[in-house]
Amino acid sequence: MALAEAILVCLTERPMSGYDLAKNFDASIGYFWRASHQQIYRELGKLREKGLVSSREVSQEGKPNRIIHTLTREGKLFLRAWSKKPVNQPSIKDDLMVKFYALENMDISALKEQLLIRVDKHKDLLNRYYRIKEKYYDGQNLDLTQKGKLIVLEMGIHTEVYNIERIEDSLSKIEKL
Repeated sequence: MALAEAILVCLTERPMSGYDLAKNFDASIGYFWRASHQQIYRELGKLREKGLVSSREVSQEGKPNRIIHTLTREGKLFLRAWSKKPVNQPSIKDDLMVKFYALENMDISALKEQLLIRVDKHKDLLNRYYRIKEKYYDGQNLDLTQKGKLIVLEMGIHTEVYNIERIEDSLSKIEKL
């Protein structure tokens, strides 16, 4: 997936300014697709040039004008075509995992500390996912888009639970060395 598709997906929710889009991105798709605000603004310009997004300036009193971006009909058609394309398996680059390949050359206590830090980060993210689920999805009558977001959120919850279990298992094995 490219950043362009991620931005178009965000714009399916509603028209947004670049600032609003970047904030929305950080709080939603940003959990599994990273992009800086500068990258988002640059990509919006490219999407506008391709006719996938339209932009209009909105005057604000006492503040700089806002530019609101809207997904065009062509943008919706582009997303539909993109949805039919097969997806690639995400690549993994994890320094911590590489360290285990030369365990006899590693500082075991430092490695344990790194695992503890990692498990704490996964627990923090898991708790954040649970709060999001409770606030926005539990007991709600969900439309199709919200159901899709809930599916992704539940996948994130299961992934974090699995990651925590695996790291804690690794810690247990290292303790026995």
